[in-house]
Amino acid sequence: MRIRTRSEPRTVVITGATAGIGRACVGAFATGGDRLVLVARGPAGLRAAPAEARAAGSPVRTVLADVADPEACEAVADRAEAAFGPIDVWVNDAFASVFAPFTEISPAEFRRVTDVTYLGYVNATRAALRRMLPRDHGTVVQVGSAIAYRGIPLQTAYSGAKHAIQGWHEALRCELPASGTAVRVTMVQMPAVNTPQFDWVLNRLRGRARPVAPVYQPELAARAVLFAADHPGRREYWVGGSTVATLVANALAPGLLDRYLARTGIDAQQEDGPGRAEDLANLWTPSDASVDHGAHGRFDDEARERSAQLWASRHHGLLAVGGAALLGAAAGSLARRR
Repeated sequence: MRIRTRSEPRTVVITGATAGIGRACVGAFATGGDRLVLVARGPAGLRAAPAEARAAGSPVRTVLADVADPEACEAVADRAEAAFGPIDVWVNDAFASVFAPFTEISPAEFRRVTDVTYLGYVNATRAALRRMLPRDHGTVVQVGSAIAYRGIPLQTAYSGAKHAIQGWHEALRCELPASGTAVRVTMVQMPAVNTPQFDWVLNRLRGRARPVAPVYQPELAARAVLFAADHPGRREYWVGGSTVATLVANALAPGLLDRYLARTGIDAQQEDGPGRAEDLANLWTPSDASVDHGAHGRFDDEARERSAQLWASRHHGLLAVGGAALLGAAAGSLARRR
């Protein structure tokens, strides 16, 4: 990964910046001295996250906002540019979710997940593009998920929102080049990540919610987001071997994957222990209003810090050249034998 110098600071907006991947992104972008604008709903998280950026030498501002509100996203963009000048990079990571069978999710809850997880990306990207397009400069990075391609049981609202993001993002990626702009959008498809979300999403399961193994650390995901921001020409990046396996299996044998997830997907997303009380869920109010949860969840003992697949995704050109060289060498050897 190319390390930028402090002579190249950028104005970077990060939504969902107080926990999980968004919180890890604060540290990743701060290493290059970028000027950071951190957006979230939780006051405690917004008090704690800036300290990490300032410790790395980055100037930082915070904005308390709900990305489900398009006017709030416009206000975020205005405040970011008033503080630090034109926005160079906008990272969308805010989301909300419900762990429950579809029939146990109310219409209001389903709409709320959609409003935050899907329309929050739409609202924020619109605010970013309204400023980037006239300048012909800027990058928007969407933090995605393997669930954008493959829905899973107990997460119907989140699966639907991530699929919606994927379709909208693909359409936008067609429109921008057609207009001739230099502004770029890219997406990073994530695996299961060790974040606090599993203890604060609205949970109606019989046990505590958990990510489907294998689980990766949020810092790995943040490094992928930083790389995507530095190299936005790629349409998307895949993080984790499990992401690749899931997307390939879904493309080749989706029916088989349906049956596999029907057998394994319910138990794989919960563990012994009572589910979190609904009055502590963050669907309607932030869980970090008074307590900062940081980047990590409770799965540090099993979470992976590295991904060979991420290296391959970042170096696909080098791998292609190497593969071509190997094929050429093999063809030459075969020709000599003949």
